[in-house]
Amino acid sequence: MPSWDQLYIICREMIRLNCILLVDDDEPTNFLHQIMIEKADCCDQVVTAENGIEALKYLRDSGKTTPDLILLDINMPRMNGWQFLEEYAKLETSQKAHATVVMLTTALRSSEEDKASMIDDITDLIPKPLTAEGMTEIVKRFFGHT
Repeated sequence: MPSWDQLYIICREMIRLNCILLVDDDEPTNFLHQIMIEKADCCDQVVTAENGIEALKYLRDSGKTTPDLILLDINMPRMNGWQFLEEYAKLETSQKAHATVVMLTTALRSSEEDKASMIDDITDLIPKPLTAEGMTEIVKRFFGHT
């Protein structure tokens, strides 16, 4: 496992993201994921939404920074991750800005993996909690190095 100093060096060599949108109804999980992202130092802004409705509202607001990466929980009240993706697909291209969507789940189930593989907007499905190493891997894998 790399140290925080090693992760910092790795992330500084990568493209720096403008914004990451965390969508999860669990406040402690959002807090933990925000700490992992900040420790990785791979983006300028982290925005949290507690459900799909809040996330869509953020994306539709033209005055907000469009996220490069959306980390999306599956199971949430009001609007879950799957419902969010149905509405996300209807957004204007400028509102999506080709964000990379990674779904987060507490337990990887084959049914979720099968469903995720059929939705074009989903780039990956990974288990929670997000670790610093996992965040570094996501940024390296989908955004590359400078």
